[in-house]
Amino acid sequence: MSDWPTTTLGELIHVKHGYAFKGEHFAETGDKLVLKPGNFPVGGGIKLRPGKDDYYAGIYPPEFELEPGDMLVVMTDLTQAAPILGSPAFVPSEPVMLHNQRLGLVQIKPGAQVDERFLYYSMLSESARAQVRATATGATVRHTAPERLYRVRIGFPDLRVQQSVGEFLGALDGLIDNNRRRVRVLEEMARAIYREWFVNFRYPGYESVQLVDSAVGLIPEGWNVRAASEAVEINPSIKLNRTVEHPFIAMGDVSETSMVCLPSETRSGGSGARFANGDTLLARINPSLQNGKTGFVQCLEDGEVGLGSTEFIVMRGRQIGRAFTYCLARQEAFRHNAIASMVGASGRQRVRNECFDTYFLAVPPQYVAQSFEAAAAPMFAQVDLLHRQATNLGAVRDLLLPRLVTGQIDVTSLNFDRVLEDAVA
Repeated sequence: MSDWPTTTLGELIHVKHGYAFKGEHFAETGDKLVLKPGNFPVGGGIKLRPGKDDYYAGIYPPEFELEPGDMLVVMTDLTQAAPILGSPAFVPSEPVMLHNQRLGLVQIKPGAQVDERFLYYSMLSESARAQVRATATGATVRHTAPERLYRVRIGFPDLRVQQSVGEFLGALDGLIDNNRRRVRVLEEMARAIYREWFVNFRYPGYESVQLVDSAVGLIPEGWNVRAASEAVEINPSIKLNRTVEHPFIAMGDVSETSMVCLPSETRSGGSGARFANGDTLLARINPSLQNGKTGFVQCLEDGEVGLGSTEFIVMRGRQIGRAFTYCLARQEAFRHNAIASMVGASGRQRVRNECFDTYFLAVPPQYVAQSFEAAAAPMFAQVDLLHRQATNLGAVRDLLLPRLVTGQIDVTSLNFDRVLEDAVA
């Protein structure tokens, strides 16, 4: 155990309340985002939520516009099942973010000998967050207050040690963030190429090909109009060994903005979606479909069959390739057609498979389709690798963090390059 002295947060910081932004001025788009507890994942940081975030179009006091690098802490839980109370985060450089009343702005007191990154990781530790939860009140949604946060105790070594711990953990988080940025760039590149080739019809050699009339408008000569159900196999039949465990992908394992999806558990039996590497998983239920949940499977062993939620539609390219199928599933027009077909009670509506019979697309000649797959395949593979590396780095960070901020591990005994090598091996 550490022999570090301890101190209370009240000796180090002041927490400033946020502003009660008025709901009538909220908008789905804009350039000023109202931060809310839902933007704070348990592991720290800030996460944007396309389709869920609110932007502000009204007038507000200027002191509640946050600066990049400001540190915030969550003062109110979302629900009892989502205990994010006490989660800290630094404000990123974009977009402009606004400080609402359910968040506290952490300000280090003048003269306090505390490293800001060490403070962040200490507040992120389970030890500190458990103390925050213990201060909370409320029967349904629990909340705390600055004066209660001030009672939380953290380890408090000399400033040099604090800086070393903050630098080590910050470097790990920097690598994780860099991997995630690269994932976003690679996926957007693949989707941009898809739109350029198959929506705008500016593919290699397009200049020498005439456009001709078709049921979907002008398309390149030699291309064919097909229903999505012809071009793509919907819920392909897959044999399954019911006696063994299979990787299981739940709806929560699928991203709203990216292709990445990794199984969170294993299950036996035959209920639910069945899929293989190269298949696309499309949420069939709202609000998951509206929010963008769509995954590309590339996490299985060769020949392995995966299981998933019954609320997935499995898409497998038939006249088009794997990458084309995934990018098609991400297209706004394709998704709107699926959403328009939904039936069922409000809040639990599901896509009808018949909607794929009425959505038509231009299917390119084989040489164009193969060229796109050849261009997209290494991007998709790199997305998978970078995501796995980020996941492994995150696990290492989560393992080391509570030990480093309490002095159970001496930061000078760690070789960063060796830690990194082991994490991404």
